[in-house]
Amino acid sequence: MTERNVRVTPLDRPAVESQTVEIVERKGIGHPDSLCDGIAESVSRALAAAYLDRVGRILHYNTDETQLVAGSAAPAFGGGEVLEPIYVLIVGRATSEFEGTTIPTEPIALRAARQYLEAHVPELDVGTDIVVDVKLGEGSGDLRDVFGEGGVPMANDTSYGVGHAPLSETEEIVLNAERRLTGEYAADHPELGPDVKVMGKREGDDIDITVAAAMVDSSIESVDAYAEAVEEVREYVAELAGEYTDRAVTIHVNTADDYDAGSIYLTTTGTSAEQGDDGSVGRGNRANGLITPNRSMSMEATSGKNPVNHIGKIYNLLSTEIAERVVEDVAGIRDLRVRLLSQIGRPVDQPHVADIHVSTETDVAVADVEDEIRAIVDRELADVTGLTERVIEGDISTF
Repeated sequence: MTERNVRVTPLDRPAVESQTVEIVERKGIGHPDSLCDGIAESVSRALAAAYLDRVGRILHYNTDETQLVAGSAAPAFGGGEVLEPIYVLIVGRATSEFEGTTIPTEPIALRAARQYLEAHVPELDVGTDIVVDVKLGEGSGDLRDVFGEGGVPMANDTSYGVGHAPLSETEEIVLNAERRLTGEYAADHPELGPDVKVMGKREGDDIDITVAAAMVDSSIESVDAYAEAVEEVREYVAELAGEYTDRAVTIHVNTADDYDAGSIYLTTTGTSAEQGDDGSVGRGNRANGLITPNRSMSMEATSGKNPVNHIGKIYNLLSTEIAERVVEDVAGIRDLRVRLLSQIGRPVDQPHVADIHVSTETDVAVADVEDEIRAIVDRELADVTGLTERVIEGDISTF
């Protein structure tokens, strides 16, 4: 077993479930920030696949600077129209030539972005309702050198990642409400667009869930039909919440609606990007799909970074997976925080420190579980290249 610098100490705050106030947010897949995350990550996976196919290895690239400039629309019952297209700019660095082989990085990026948008925002006509542009420069020589060849890659930066487990009841509700609304629910309810933002607040044992659900005008014929659609979303989330908690839960949907003034959350495309809401990679969900101010978080954008040696991606995903594995395999843990710090040029499986903070049940001491935790951390770090493969295959979500 490789000797790694792993520290296991008691958590320096109450477990989240014991805190008086908890706040949790998730920006849905159609939110402008999440659209940038999704596009950037789909481009990242497409470039990685192209490199492997053409030269047998992943070359240096990063596409984590994608920006969205909002457009405008005139929604109307039965169907409105886009007045000004949404504009997306994919910005980054990518190696376009390697040992005599040319890789068409910008066409690859454009194709991946188009396919992502068509799959996740079907009401958007790519090229008409939304315009996608790409500017990929070459990476710097020293960064390409740090990228390494074969074996365990060297860290590209001195940076860190943070993860936690288990999810609290409020976190479970917020995460699954959005995923299921934009998944199984939307499949049977075309009036619901993919831009669904969910905010959770718990005070003591009272949970309030606020949902902002963009409704698609072509599937709604009247204000009464809109009101019915909003109520159906509320009822669905209320039932879903009961699967994750016995606490009292109150659901609010589209609280800014003013029916008397005719102001409701009706859209033509299903995203607020048609209503002046801009977007940017890394401004939304963290690597575990949530925004959690009660927890430690990294400010790194995970989506779009290369999955081989970019610590901002690898360590945020890996720290989350380590936390989840520990909670699955070790009994008596109430709350766990994992912080992984890299040092530039050091192998990614050898963090400068792996800092593990644990809150245990009253009858379990940290010393009782320390050895088990260390063994799991060591095992997961040793398999860091396996995480890279799963990211490329799209088996791990980055937002």
